[in-house]
Amino acid sequence: MRQIEKVGAPDEAETACSAGSLEGRALLTAAQMRAAEQEAIAAGTTGAALMERAGAETVAALLAHWPDLAAGPGRAAVLCGPGGNGGDGYVVARLLRARGWEVRLHALAPATQADAKAQAEGWARIGAIGDWADAAGAVAQADLVIDALFGTGLARPLGDEVAPVIAAMRGRRVLAVDLPSGLCSDSGRVIGTHCVEADLTVGFHAPKAGQVLDRGPAQCGALALRDIGLAEGDAVARITAAPQGLGKRAGHKYGHGHALVLAGGPGRGGAVRMAAQAALRIGAGLVTLGCPPAALQENAARLDAVMLRPLRDAGALQDMLGDARLNALCLGPGLGVDRAGDLVAAALSARRATLLDADALTAIAEQEELAGQLHDACLLTPHDGEFARLCPDLSDRLRGDATSGPAFSRIDAAAAAARRLGAVVLLKGPDTVIAAPDGRVAVNAGVYDRAAPWLATAGAGDVLSGICCGLMARGFAPYEAACAGAWLHVAAARRFGPGLIAEDLPATLPAVLRQLLS
Repeated sequence: MRQIEKVGAPDEAETACSAGSLEGRALLTAAQMRAAEQEAIAAGTTGAALMERAGAETVAALLAHWPDLAAGPGRAAVLCGPGGNGGDGYVVARLLRARGWEVRLHALAPATQADAKAQAEGWARIGAIGDWADAAGAVAQADLVIDALFGTGLARPLGDEVAPVIAAMRGRRVLAVDLPSGLCSDSGRVIGTHCVEADLTVGFHAPKAGQVLDRGPAQCGALALRDIGLAEGDAVARITAAPQGLGKRAGHKYGHGHALVLAGGPGRGGAVRMAAQAALRIGAGLVTLGCPPAALQENAARLDAVMLRPLRDAGALQDMLGDARLNALCLGPGLGVDRAGDLVAAALSARRATLLDADALTAIAEQEELAGQLHDACLLTPHDGEFARLCPDLSDRLRGDATSGPAFSRIDAAAAAARRLGAVVLLKGPDTVIAAPDGRVAVNAGVYDRAAPWLATAGAGDVLSGICCGLMARGFAPYEAACAGAWLHVAAARRFGPGLIAEDLPATLPAVLRQLLS
């Protein structure tokens, strides 16, 4: 089992939450969810009771999400599968019928799981179980569609018989029970070809990895999590939360670290300047930008508080690192692949906290001996393309078709890369995954009502590198710096809002920090 780092903590007393309170929550796989259910059953809670709770919470969630549906009964099409997810659907159908709704229920297959079978038999005493061939027509006429075909346990593609029913959902309100059918619970990837696209997904107990990774948020729509009385148990990862320990103690500037950010030649300074400014804004006591002599004038015209040093080559870097106060390095943004190949080996040999991004990652991918010099004070921050160069086999597994579940996930990929490289890996994306060689994994979920689509802009990743490097200069270990930096990166983007460009991020950090420290 991977070790889970809890970065911040949610209010454990809350019994229902929106996606906005995902922060700090444990992420579960399908197997971990089943284990939590079995633990509750072993302690005396029946499977039937859990199913009743899930159905009741689904109805409560849909009425809260669509207040107009609470004002009066409507028409529901309930689609049930053969397992426990289908059993939840039978409960929802019964509860909606009791509220006066017109309910048309269609089963893809007869219920086979024991509790689901009992619920199906109970429904059959008050309503009909329609033929699947007529399901698309019912969906097309419904005010609300309940997808209870397959939940967390789906391991195979949906058959072509679901295609016309999914097509009929267009323009309908669609609620998915636990997960949109067709979505892998562990990875957020679509298994096969067909997948329901929901407007609201009601999850139970804890968020599933597939609800925040990859295509999960797009397929889930909005996410409502409801408590059904299960203990927390094991998790595959934990979602990042607001970082702690960002306040600065009184003392000399060197007490807060000195970050060295390495730059490329003339005309390549934009990325590295943003990284340096971000490192300074996040609280590094000093930041020096080391650049080729020919680029000094250009960078001097754009920087004030960030210091400048001429740095011609690897020999000059080794000389500079004779100053032990330079305790964190950032290499990659705007560095140039040739210059990166020259400098990375010297940087790694110093065994300082070292962030590697952009051109530095390309150099490592191209020079096998550099990968062998990585150490546990390194933080690598690849986007998907850079990850493909670093670990092509892992990338291929992520990019290939998911034909069965549980499918290989971004958590699996980042964790495997961290073990292989012996360094912390921050795999960038809306679902940023941070993995340490010792097995710790976190996900920075910039999704649902913490989405920050404005971060899809040139230079945003360079700012993230600077934030993380600045935190490492302050004494944060690479894994903790990555978790905190990813959270702060999204927080700054959301605070600024639409129209963001990368230069806005460092300037927005103080407002984020003030709010955290107030």
